[in-house]
Amino acid sequence: MQLPLFYVDDLIKNALAEDISYLDTTTDYMIAPEARNKAYLVAKADGVVCGLDVAMRVFELLDDTFEKELFKKDGDRVQKGERIASYTGRTRALLKGERTALNLLQHMSGIATATAEAVELVKGTRAAITDTRKTLPGMRSLQKYAVTMGGGKNHRFNLSDGAMLKDNHIDAAGGITNAVRMLRDKLGHMVKLEVETRNLDEVKEALEAGADIIMLDNMSCEMMREAVALVDGRALLEASGGITAETLRAVAQTGVDVISIGALTHSVTAMDISMKMEA
Repeated sequence: MQLPLFYVDDLIKNALAEDISYLDTTTDYMIAPEARNKAYLVAKADGVVCGLDVAMRVFELLDDTFEKELFKKDGDRVQKGERIASYTGRTRALLKGERTALNLLQHMSGIATATAEAVELVKGTRAAITDTRKTLPGMRSLQKYAVTMGGGKNHRFNLSDGAMLKDNHIDAAGGITNAVRMLRDKLGHMVKLEVETRNLDEVKEALEAGADIIMLDNMSCEMMREAVALVDGRALLEASGGITAETLRAVAQTGVDVISIGALTHSVTAMDISMKMEA
């Protein structure tokens, strides 16, 4: 597992505590403590699987006798009807952990699948697909990991990873030039400075002020092409804001370096995956 185990365990334990509380009134009253079963995961749709180790960790935390066999790994493509994993353990643990494991696996696989689709749409252009900080509280590491498994890249993980002057920062500082001046001398040599712009005049000002990255926020493709010509490789250009599957290819063809898509994490559709008990 690439993700830190302590982080994953804490997240899973919180999820299990929320779901199980102190008693599963169905399972605990019906299933004997010593009962064991074999179960498997099956894809109910085509997609990119992600979160297998996380899902399996749910059962490991509930059952120290749990054993698994994975047929796929994170980042692999799966087809509807394919078995993803098979495992054996105490029946109570399998039933209690089912929903938590599937919630995590389906959500992460949905992100990986959506990212892979976006990456395919921009294939042949220079544009990289990235996520944003529009993530679910407590889930950021899992969500950003899923983006990488779909072939995308990560934007800032948190506010310490880079300086980004958004419209409210700029307005509060009295303009782009002043905002950049206030920040530049305080930043470490490894910290990049990005400036959000809304029109070509702001792009020019950000470039002259020394921005490392210039965000083109909610601009038309025509305006973005003009920005690419204006900047001429002197700063990285990031397109952002309202970009959909229908417009993604056209945005990439403007020549921007990065396309950030908040929908990869904040409103993605979960991939349909089921757990089935062996008869």
